[in-house]
Amino acid sequence: MNKLWIVTLETFLRQVKSWSFVMLVFGPFLMFGITIGAGYLGASNTENNSEIAVISQNSQLRNSYLKANKTDVNTAITDQTKAKKQLNKGKIAGYLTLKSDNQKISAQYVGTSSLDSSMKSKINIFLNTQQQQLNLANAQLSATQIQALQQQPKLTENVQKKTGTAHTAKIISFWITVVMVYIILITYTTITAQEIASEKGTKIMEIIFSSTTALKYFLGKIFGVLLVILAQILVYLIGGFGGYLFIENSSLTKSFVSQYQSLITSVLRNLLSVNLIYLLLGVVIYTVLAAFCGALVAKVEDASKAAQPAIMLNLVAFFITFPFQSNVDSIVVKTLSYVPFFSSYFMPLRLINNNASGVEVAISLIVLLVSIILLTVYIGKIYQGLMLQTDDSSFWKRFKRGISYNK
Repeated sequence: MNKLWIVTLETFLRQVKSWSFVMLVFGPFLMFGITIGAGYLGASNTENNSEIAVISQNSQLRNSYLKANKTDVNTAITDQTKAKKQLNKGKIAGYLTLKSDNQKISAQYVGTSSLDSSMKSKINIFLNTQQQQLNLANAQLSATQIQALQQQPKLTENVQKKTGTAHTAKIISFWITVVMVYIILITYTTITAQEIASEKGTKIMEIIFSSTTALKYFLGKIFGVLLVILAQILVYLIGGFGGYLFIENSSLTKSFVSQYQSLITSVLRNLLSVNLIYLLLGVVIYTVLAAFCGALVAKVEDASKAAQPAIMLNLVAFFITFPFQSNVDSIVVKTLSYVPFFSSYFMPLRLINNNASGVEVAISLIVLLVSIILLTVYIGKIYQGLMLQTDDSSFWKRFKRGISYNK
């Protein structure tokens, strides 16, 4: 048993110390940091450029505007001369001149480009409000008449927000889950196949098999890769939690998170569930298959091609899910949710859509777990026969010769 853990630890350390693993794990966080940093730089660079100045000889009118629109206004600029200078220097986007007389409220905007729809809407609302107040004052109406004119229509909305949010959350959860499973499976099937194939036909394998059983050595390789996978998932969970806390409190993204809080919570609930177990077990069974494929190559030079069978099976499972994302009641989805190599895609799809009971999930997990154990033990027994073949024969000859060797 001690030799098993030696192989496990050696495989784990060799993988986590590689630059490819470091970039694989920390690459998403690096991209997230670059994106957030670029967003902050862009926001700080455009913050002043998007502001306008508000000018008026009527201080009461100007103060009313500033009170109604506290953002996007440079309050330090109070006269037209200074506003023109700041506009020419690119410090502001433009300036708004407000005028009023006894009959009419007017405004003139001067800028480097047209007002955006949001700013124009704010200005028009302000002007309409001020003009209405001026009209009422000029009309010299009684309090009762003014109250009658101020009556507003009432619109009541009854939006099934929960249903709409739940549907959107299902779609987002589906795509995140499927793509995440696909990428991790592709990554580790390639790593495992190349790890095994790189030792193909070397003299060191004969020495290893003389000191320990092929099953223990094979299990050590699988356990080592499994520890690497667990380390990556753990880093993603911790880093993801930290990233979520950051964007929840960041001034750049705080309003977005607050607006879509229920949607984000639903997506996270779908991801941080039993779907993680399917992700882990799916990676394990594809890793075992990839190890088998790596042991079947003819020579070390073919290591880059070793993972192709496992990758092709993963591609098939990945693309088959697309037509059924809105048809989870299909017999195909229900059947494949119990089939190893496919259940890691289809059972999470059913879980996201609340289409699977606890008993069905338990049966699916048991089938997947038993398949992993049986496949691992079987390949471990024929592993020595597969690895010691060095002749450049056909794939099927190597396969038949390998399975005939059973220790």
